[in-house]
Amino acid sequence: MRFSRQVIVLDAANIEEVAQFWAALLEGGVQRSDEDWYEIAVDGDYPVAIQRVVDHVPPQWPDGQPQQIHLDFFVDDIRAEHARVLELGAEFLKASSDLDASTGFQVYADPAGHPFCLCWGWDTWRQETDAAS
Repeated sequence: MRFSRQVIVLDAANIEEVAQFWAALLEGGVQRSDEDWYEIAVDGDYPVAIQRVVDHVPPQWPDGQPQQIHLDFFVDDIRAEHARVLELGAEFLKASSDLDASTGFQVYADPAGHPFCLCWGWDTWRQETDAAS
């Protein structure tokens, strides 16, 4: 399948709060299409949208109600990005056992409970994954 654009849509009851969180995390801005749909603008693209769902029930992942979707973001400095996402309002869900490992991840949630991971070691992880396949 070919597609011209990919947009990840997250449900939330308080779309203003969640949109502000993702805009800050992705270093973009919020574009409000209407009261029930906000888009996150990043360098002329719109990779994430927030849709109002009044009765949204957040997943309780990794140890509870199954995740519905999660996002992985590979970062260069896990310690700095960890501090930044917490300052933006993320909830810290699961720590890595070793922040100095060549690859790894930690689990967070945005203000509406959508889980996401901050990962590191993309090149190493990619090489290991490719070698295993």
